[in-house]
Amino acid sequence: MKKFLLAILLMAPLSIFAQKFAHFDLSQVIPNMKEYTAAQAELENLATQYSDDLKRMQEEFQKKYEDFQKQEANLLENVKQRRVTELQELDQRIQQTAQDNQVAYQKAQNEKLQEINNLVMAAVKKVGEAGSYIYIVDISTGAIPFVNPTLSTDVTADIKKALGM
Repeated sequence: MKKFLLAILLMAPLSIFAQKFAHFDLSQVIPNMKEYTAAQAELENLATQYSDDLKRMQEEFQKKYEDFQKQEANLLENVKQRRVTELQELDQRIQQTAQDNQVAYQKAQNEKLQEINNLVMAAVKKVGEAGSYIYIVDISTGAIPFVNPTLSTDVTADIKKALGM
């Protein structure tokens, strides 16, 4: 029994060295992904579309407001009141559209980032399984206080390769 325990104690340090750890820098991966570039272009087009819609609505409001100001002195009280109500409703629609656009843009952005994240995580998993790594950590966030580059393998290039870059 003593020999068995002694053998285990002597082998324990060797098993520690057999463990493999790796790290990668996500900030070097994502900006170079074609999916990221495509997502950025789609989001930019969406933002332009939303901006153009709001601009068109604001121009319509401005035109109606200017027309109202020109005609205000000659309008009957009930017509004047109805035009004021129309302007207020248009202003509220503009504000609601701006909020809706912001929510829709944020949702689209989150969906695109989640798709990209899923691709990266699949590549990390593939590299981790192929290299028999215990852990692969992202060092770009600064959340990891210390990674010893001599005891950990940088697999950033492997992850890029797994993503087809």
